Amino acid sequence: MNQTDKKTLEEIIRVDHAGERGAIKIYEGQLLALKTFKQDEELKRKIEEMKEHESEHFEYFDKEIQKRNIKPTKLLPLWDLLGVSLGFGTAMLGKKAAMLCTASVEEVIDEHYKNQTYKLKDDEKDLKQKIMKFREDELHHKDIAYDQGATKKGLYSLLDKVIKTSSRIAITVSEKI
Repeated sequence: MNQTDKKTLEEIIRVDHAGERGAIKIYEGQLLALKTFKQDEELKRKIEEMKEHESEHFEYFDKEIQKRNIKPTKLLPLWDLLGVSLGFGTAMLGKKAAMLCTASVEEVIDEHYKNQTYKLKDDEKDLKQKIMKFREDELHHKDIAYDQGATKKGLYSLLDKVIKTSSRIAITVSEKI
């Protein structure tokens, strides 16, 4: 039977655990801005809905971390701080920036999850199915973000590049540390 390498499996679960928690923190930062400085009830509802999906994803990976006795990334406290800051900052810049944050992160995650499915072998069919389902959720979030006004025009293209580069760095580091 085709077996998934133990190191690869640990990296996949560790980074997905960190990533889903990071998504929650980004949305928490956005909600903080929306509840204190920016009043946009519709946007707040959309973000709360997407945050719920991320919480479901995080709970799954949190259980996998515990069940399989995998150490989470040592950088969770830093990712928490940076996630809340990114969320707060993009929401303070306005709806287009807040939604671009979601779109940019989800575009990176789409590629990331797709690549993970190629690494998982026959012995990890359930995990592979979950990741494929979560990827669909993330693609839905990306669509919501564009429907809600995310754009890459003008200076937003710079914000897109910063968010995507930061996300890729966080993924690479979280797999290993």
